[in-house]
Amino acid sequence: MIKPKRLKKGDKIAIVSLSWGGLGDENFIHKFYIAKERLEKDFGLEVICMPNALKGSKFIAQHPELRAKDLMDAFLDKTISAIFCAIGGEDTIRILPYIDLEIIKNNPKIFMGYSDSTINHFMMYKAGLISFYGPSIMCEFGEYIKMFDYTQSAVNDVLFGEWNKYPLLPSPEWTDDYISWEESNINTSHVMKKDIHGYEVINGFGIVKGHLLGGCIDVFMMANCTEIWPSLKEWKNSILFIETSEDKPSPEFIKWTLRNLAAQGILKELSGIIVGKPQGEVFYEEYKTAIKDVVVNEEKLVKLPIFYNINFGHAKPIGIIPYGIIAELNCEEKIITFLENPTVQ
Repeated sequence: MIKPKRLKKGDKIAIVSLSWGGLGDENFIHKFYIAKERLEKDFGLEVICMPNALKGSKFIAQHPELRAKDLMDAFLDKTISAIFCAIGGEDTIRILPYIDLEIIKNNPKIFMGYSDSTINHFMMYKAGLISFYGPSIMCEFGEYIKMFDYTQSAVNDVLFGEWNKYPLLPSPEWTDDYISWEESNINTSHVMKKDIHGYEVINGFGIVKGHLLGGCIDVFMMANCTEIWPSLKEWKNSILFIETSEDKPSPEFIKWTLRNLAAQGILKELSGIIVGKPQGEVFYEEYKTAIKDVVVNEEKLVKLPIFYNINFGHAKPIGIIPYGIIAELNCEEKIITFLENPTVQ
């Protein structure tokens, strides 16, 4: 896998809207200005928007080819060091016909987003580029009052940091409150709770290693059978990371999707599984039961390590999961460790 250059102060980052275009809507654009100021002041980055990123949800919905052009042009622009997604959505898959994987491969740089951006990450993975399942502009960088400390540290550590090993630690606190995106709420802060679970190991034992591959499980079936869906060989010895969206899919949906992965032969190829904290801890226990029903009871993978309640994706707060790097799961110590830096000097 190709590693992009790590970020440094003064680098230019580009914002793209590859799915929902709400960042440019009149009632939401204040989120862009919050995120832009934060990226510039807190992280020392220069922020630009690609030409179509702020044209609004209606325009973005009508022009998947221009969304793709923004992405391709951002990769081709030698002055741009990283590409951050505005937010997820539900139709990133529509840009696939307009994507040139060779452009991505030949112009490596940091790409970050989550949720529906899982589709984009599969593109990056197919092109051989390590990418970053992490914060978006509207949600995390555009958070009212302040960015979550856990998330800010993850950005500094994973995108800017230089290290050989990195422990992915659980957040000591979380929140399930909902603050609607209205300018009248810009001074409203989240009420945080102490996390009483930590990382849970719900199956398996020992210490395993594997390359990280996955995303938002809601999106998997949109990528399945397309050119960007990882082959069985690419899944071999991987650590599958999965999380659920703000739609809070039913436990039955989780079962059905895992059964599909089982039918493809994917589950038997895995070294381990890590599962994100469900947003608001909705279906917290039910998801565990659904996962174990398929992996353990149906597929008899009783030794396969499964870590649960990890802070990534739609949880609050979230960290960053780099696609493609080798990670280690230590079941006895309940520790997740990145065994290689996902960036280069």
